[in-house]
Formats: sequence, structure tokens, C-alpha cells
Amino acid sequence: MKVPSNLVKDIRKYYCELLCSLYGKDEANAMILILFKYYFNIDRVRMVLEPDLRLSESEMLKIHFAVKDLLRNKPIQYVIGETEFCDLKFKVNENVLIPRPETAEMISKIVNSQHSIVNSHCSIIDIGTGSGCIAISLAKLISNSNVYALDISEEALKIARENAFNNNVSVSFIHDDILNLKNNIETKFDIIVSNPPYVRELEKAEMHNNVLKWEPHNALFVSDNDPLIFYRSILEFAKTHLKENGEVWFEINEYLGKEMSDLCHELGFSNVKIHKDFRDRDRVMSLRNG
Repeated sequence: MKVPSNLVKDIRKYYCELLCSLYGKDEANAMILILFKYYFNIDRVRMVLEPDLRLSESEMLKIHFAVKDLLRNKPIQYVIGETEFCDLKFKVNENVLIPRPETAEMISKIVNSQHSIVNSHCSIIDIGTGSGCIAISLAKLISNSNVYALDISEEALKIARENAFNNNVSVSFIHDDILNLKNNIETKFDIIVSNPPYVRELEKAEMHNNVLKWEPHNALFVSDNDPLIFYRSILEFAKTHLKENGEVWFEINEYLGKEMSDLCHELGFSNVKIHKDFRDRDRVMSLRNG
């Protein structure tokens, strides 16, 4: 079966029907509209106003290969190489996680927590920055902030640096491993934030194929035996690098809220709070030093 013509309306219908087998009608239609907008700047309104709109052969090939990737469960964000997050555009590829709405919720909570604080220069570090979405969004949203971002992956840091440049923010990037820090970080921080790996191996069965096949496992999964390993290291770092009245913010595993709270208290932190996400799950934790 081939595309019946090079008319946009026919191409859209053909590929929507192909994708429906995997994604369902609404999601398939949304994906096709994203592809037309991204590659050709053709939106739904233009399709209606110009019913005879056509694609060239080379343009049709772009759609063909994009849909081929989608049929292999490749996330559309990786197909087009970008995504939107906190009203900003971020480049993404298979070396970084795709930013999630839950993470945007955490950023909103962090920004709101700073509104009542008089602080001329807010120092922030994002540990396990990936695409840089947390660090860059906070740099945009919190004025007079000095933002640092740390990651073990040079490939991820390359993407994060591009995203900082494209979004016109200054972020100091650090290549290091929070489990075994080599750099001597002397700065003390008002905010330490992290969305570290927290999905246990036993929870893989709950994950969708597009996540399991394409997103970086080292940014997602932790051992069933020690699922809080990254949080423990970050909290130890916070004991020496968090300013008085400073805050630590984590995205957490919804099943491990109590264990996280116990860990914080065990390491001497108080003022620990768990925040629900928009699906009413334990997803964000905050604590204050002092």
C-alpha cells in the first residue's frame, strides 16, 4: 500500500491510519500534526484553508522516515529532536531523558517557594542534569540566580550546554559522578535539586516500550537492593554544601515516599515534606536546612 497522492490531506490520512494500529486515533493524529508543523510549518488551520496543498518528493520522504521511527516505538520527541518544557524548547536525543510534566510541577513548586525569600543572589545546583531542563528553567524563572548543573555523562552535558545557549541562560556545567565526586565544589547553595534515577528494576514491567527501548537506562533505573543510593549521596553532599535555610528538592519514586522521609531524618534533616503530583501520587520531596 502506498500514499495515494502528494496532497497533504491524503498523506495525513494515510499515515494516521498506519499509526492508529500502535497509538490510537487521537494520539496518531496529534503526532502527524506535530510532524507537519515541525518539518514544513504546516498547521491544522493551513490544511483547512489550503486543501490542495502538496508536498515534494523529498518532503514526503521526511514524513515517511519519521513515521517509520514512530512505528518502532521511538518517542516523537526523539524523532524531531526537541521538546517543549516550561514554555522553553529543549533539544533531546537518546542520551537524555525526555522531560516530564511531573518535573515541570516540581520546578513550579521551587519557584513559588522562592517568592517569599529576599535573596539577591540565589545559588542553585541541579544534580543529574541530563538535558539541562531543570537547571535552565530555574535560571530563566529565578532572577539573579547562579546555576550549576552536574552530570556523569559527557553526551548529556553536550546537549545541556546547547540547550543553555539556545535559551540564552548562563549555567556552569560540571562533569562528575555524585556517587564519587572528583571535583572540589566549594560553593554553598540555596537550592539543591535533583531528579535522579529512581525506578527499581522490579518496576520495569510498568514501563511503556517507548521508554524501555529508547530512553537511557542509566538515567532511569536503580538496583532493587539499594534504590535510594543517589538520594543518599545527594543528601550527604547537602550536609556540607547547603546554606542555612537552604532547600533540597527531589523528584521521587511514588512507592518510596516513607523510605525517603526516613532517610532524610536518619541523615539529620528535618522539615521534610512530600508533595503530590497532578495524578495525586507522591512525586516531589522538599526539605529545609534550619
